[in-house]
Amino acid sequence: MTAMHDLLSENPALFLSFVTILGMMVGSFLNVVIYRFPIMLKRQWAEECRELLEPGGEPPPDHGSGFNLIAPRSACPQCGHQITAPENIPVLSYIFLRGRCSACGASISIRYPLVEAATGIASLLVAWRFGYTLEAAAALPLVWALIALAVIDFHTKLLPDAITLPFVWAGLLVNLGGLFTDLESALLGAVLGYLSLWTVYHVFKKLTGKEGMGFGDFKLLAMLGAWLGWQSLPLIIILSALVGAVTGIALMVALGRDRNVPIPFGPFLAAAGLIALLWGPRISQAYLDFAIR
Repeated sequence: MTAMHDLLSENPALFLSFVTILGMMVGSFLNVVIYRFPIMLKRQWAEECRELLEPGGEPPPDHGSGFNLIAPRSACPQCGHQITAPENIPVLSYIFLRGRCSACGASISIRYPLVEAATGIASLLVAWRFGYTLEAAAALPLVWALIALAVIDFHTKLLPDAITLPFVWAGLLVNLGGLFTDLESALLGAVLGYLSLWTVYHVFKKLTGKEGMGFGDFKLLAMLGAWLGWQSLPLIIILSALVGAVTGIALMVALGRDRNVPIPFGPFLAAAGLIALLWGPRISQAYLDFAIR
C-alpha cells in the first residue's frame, strides 16, 4: 500500500489515469444501481402496502427476495444471455459489440456507456481539481452518488432516501475537520438547503394548486449543503434553475413537449452541485469581481 501511495502521489499523470479508469469501473456498477434500485424500492413498497392491507397474509410467490444489487448476474433482457467479463469492460465492450448483445443481436441502451464515460470524466475532473488529497478521496463518492441520483431521477422521477440521507450525514462527518467547509456552515447548509426548496414547494402549491417538485429535491439540496456549506446554496439554486429553464424551453420548442409535463429537477441540482464542488469559489469570486467594477 505504501508503494502504491508513493507511486500515485509522485506521478500526477498516473494518478489521473488511475482515477479515470476507477471512475469508469464505478460507472459500470452505477448502471446496475440505476436500473435495479428503483425496481427494488417499488417491490419493497408493494410488499409494505400488502402487509398493511392484508396483515398476516401469505406473501406472493415472487416478492423479489433474490433481486438486489449483486444478484442475479447482469444479463440481456431479450434472450437472458449472461454478460461475461470481456463483455463488461466499460465503454470499450459497447464499442466492440457495436451496441448489440453478442448472443441475440438485440440493441444495448446507449445509457450504459454514457454513464460509464460520464463517471470516468467526472472522476478525472475531481482528481485534477483536488489532486492526491483527502478532498479528492471524499469528493469521488459524492460525485458518484450525484450521477446515480441524476440518472435515476431522469428515468423514474425518484430520488431515493437510501442515497440522499446517508450522504447528508456523510457531508456533516467529512466537515467535522473542515474538509470542504466548517461544520457550522455544513449544518446550516443542510438545514437551509432543505428549507429553501420546501418553502418554494409550498408557496408554488399555494399559488397554483400544483406540486412544482418532489420532496427528494429538498433532500438532495440538503445533501449538497451539508457537503459544501450554506455559502454554495445560492450558486447551486441559480445554476440548476437556469439550466432547468433553458432545457424546458428547448424541449418545448424543439420537440413540442407539453409544458404541463413535469421535468425532473434532480439532474439539474446534481449538475449544479458538481460545478459548485469543482469551481464554486472561483465562480463566486469572479462574479463579485465583476459586480464591484
